[in-house]
Amino acid sequence: MSANDLLARWTVPAKYRVMADSLALAVPLVVGLAAIGWRLSGIIAAFAAAMIAAAIALFAARYRALRYDQAWLVHALDRERPDMEDSANLLFADPALLGPLERLQQARLLDRIDRDSPHSLRPDWSRRLILLAGIMGLIAVGLALFWPRPSHGPPTLAPSTEALPATPGIPRLTAQNLRIIPPAYTGLSPRDSASLDARAPVGSRIEWTLRFDPQATVPAILPVGGAPIALRRDGPNWIASRLLDASFLYRVDPASGRGPTPPLHRVDAIADSPPQVRAISPAASLTMVQAGQRNWTPVFAATDDYGVAATARLRVTLAIGEGENVTFSEREIAVSGSGQPRDRRFSPRLDFGALGFSAGGDMVVQLIVRDMRQPAAQEVRGPSLILRWPSSRQPESSGLEGMVNITLPAYFRSQRQIIIDAEALLKQKRRLAADRYLARSASIGSDQRILRGRYSQFLGGEEEGEPEPPPNHGEQHSDDDGHDHDQGHDHDHDHDDGHDQGHDHGHDHGGAPRRPAPGFGAPEDVLADFGHAHDDSPASSLDPETRAILKKAVDEMWQSEVQLRQGHPDLALPFAYRALRFIKEVQQATRIFLSRVGPELPPIDPSRRMTGKREGLASRVLAISPVEGRDGPAAAAWRALGDGPGAIRGPIALDALDRWARGQSAHLPDPLALSGAIDAVRRDPACLPCRAKLRALLWTAMERPPAQPARRRPADAGGARYLGAIGGGKP
Repeated sequence: MSANDLLARWTVPAKYRVMADSLALAVPLVVGLAAIGWRLSGIIAAFAAAMIAAAIALFAARYRALRYDQAWLVHALDRERPDMEDSANLLFADPALLGPLERLQQARLLDRIDRDSPHSLRPDWSRRLILLAGIMGLIAVGLALFWPRPSHGPPTLAPSTEALPATPGIPRLTAQNLRIIPPAYTGLSPRDSASLDARAPVGSRIEWTLRFDPQATVPAILPVGGAPIALRRDGPNWIASRLLDASFLYRVDPASGRGPTPPLHRVDAIADSPPQVRAISPAASLTMVQAGQRNWTPVFAATDDYGVAATARLRVTLAIGEGENVTFSEREIAVSGSGQPRDRRFSPRLDFGALGFSAGGDMVVQLIVRDMRQPAAQEVRGPSLILRWPSSRQPESSGLEGMVNITLPAYFRSQRQIIIDAEALLKQKRRLAADRYLARSASIGSDQRILRGRYSQFLGGEEEGEPEPPPNHGEQHSDDDGHDHDQGHDHDHDHDDGHDQGHDHGHDHGGAPRRPAPGFGAPEDVLADFGHAHDDSPASSLDPETRAILKKAVDEMWQSEVQLRQGHPDLALPFAYRALRFIKEVQQATRIFLSRVGPELPPIDPSRRMTGKREGLASRVLAISPVEGRDGPAAAAWRALGDGPGAIRGPIALDALDRWARGQSAHLPDPLALSGAIDAVRRDPACLPCRAKLRALLWTAMERPPAQPARRRPADAGGARYLGAIGGGKP
């Protein structure tokens, strides 16, 4: 055994024991420092304090372990092992430099040293120090949790603003204070309010301190529609608290309903808004790779009302390949932000080589950030940025078709790209104007139309005209044709005498001139109007099984195109996904046969012609069902509170209206004001101002009726003569 091996074998156990002992001493202190940092400055300060303390502890543990070297081992062996005969230093001496007696003694020591275990030289645990450190850590955590916060001393009560008349023997509120303690993650300090009305973040603790004269016996806080909040006495004051989870109305009742009705107060809960993420650089969502570029640094800005987490995740999606032969890979990268917590900047540097990004691919990045809400943080995905690296390989072709392929945008060749564009448009919907959103959707619909034309050519289509809505889903594709197709299939070129019958370059099958397809100036339209690609098979068909699958794909593309042109990309996505699935099934077919045949139309039954038989025909008129409104109780109460014949002068049954208001609180402009107005009318049905206020709030809360169709303008003199003439009357 060499000297180095011997040294490592006998010192490693001692080093491990010392490092573990150091960490056991440090952990309670680190926890205590983190608790103090959280109490003073929030979760960020706690994390920073814990990281700094942990780094110091690791450095100290390593420093202590370095002292257990060869000198320590020699001293420990001479002290603990009598059989070493105070000659342990000979274990690490060079035999070539020793005399005969020294070499003999070295050999004897090497034989004796293994009589004991290296663990016998480990130092003992610092039990007393570890216990002391644990007690100090517990004290620090206890102080952080239970030490009074700033302004947690006795509050200064303000005079009551309820202004109720004094009644002998009936307690009334004379002084008040409302303390608001926001959640720690918000970084807001506790504050006192002289008013009993307040606005506070969700999750805040609301504390009331009230004083009555004469002294009350069983006062309570009565939320409208909720359980009473009991008050406990603290000297001359009464105290209550509640965790704010939703806005509510309440009144302070000092005498259990024996005195005048106290006024209502409201506490509004301010919800924590999710973070907002926007792209700073590049400004455009689609960017091309520049010559010589080897990395990319997009810049995102994340803002939040209370703070964004210091770290975020960057989702990187790589699409490598062309056409339908695209491979996708996705990964997430941790990104650190800079700047203030409420406005952070994230600037990840993406290296093309490390990510495997190369020519002919797309890189899509999306930042995912979280805020610091506790206990559950809100996660938001930012906008997607696309970096495209065009392929340097040019298509091999000639003539007009070659020019079409060169100028053809790459994303027209992929059903996946249409899906990606539609999903990206949905994410940008809130930031786009309505007309801009519709234009973008229609543009994607044009891309879907071109791709549909390519695949429909294999079904026997001849030209791509303006599509018309089909009578039903199963009969809409007899004219779905196009001018190009997926170049991954083989083609059958039969230039024979039958070619002219199946390829009329200027007219359709009926002999009428062909109407040019309305497009957007793409080269496909030039080819369709002035030429014909004879190396393709525009009147081809597939084997029956593959043809059926491809027809389903074209059907779904048509439905996707219809929804996209109408400005509904969300409704188009299911059809686009099904089309992609069918296309993949066609690509996996073992063999495709192409032949020049016409469209396969269903056979005609000549026996039914000119007979007037209507067997099997059913009415397609749909029954008209009334629209169920959600404002029934509100509308009934509004009419009852009015001045018309349906008005009720006496008490009104408000229970149904109250239930309606609670159920529709998410759709009402101010649900607390409406609940307060209902409560006022319930307590005093004869109060005319209360009834008028409730009726006004109901009008603003009810759903607006849909716009009515404008009545036709009455006929003028000329119109009347015309109508009379066609009706058989006198002109």
